[in-house]
Amino acid sequence: MPWERIGLIAAVILPLWNIPLIIRIERRKSSDDVSLWWVLGVFICLLFMLPSALLSADRVYKTFSLVNIVFFGAVVFQVVRYHWRPDGGRRVR
Repeated sequence: MPWERIGLIAAVILPLWNIPLIIRIERRKSSDDVSLWWVLGVFICLLFMLPSALLSADRVYKTFSLVNIVFFGAVVFQVVRYHWRPDGGRRVR
């Protein structure tokens, strides 16, 4: 079972790579360089996959899906937050 343990560790670590993107968007107060359609498309696919993951006996798949929903959900929140601003999503310089 060492491969399952390694997979489980990777399932938790991989979604953590969303944190630098979340921080960068927050620091710049802009998500202009991230496609809103891409972010929403990926998130919708993750949501459609979630029921399968929750019903699966595979702990790695289930763990990855749950952790990824949380962290990619934070990315979606940041991107939407800065794309739908009163200034039309454009940064005031």
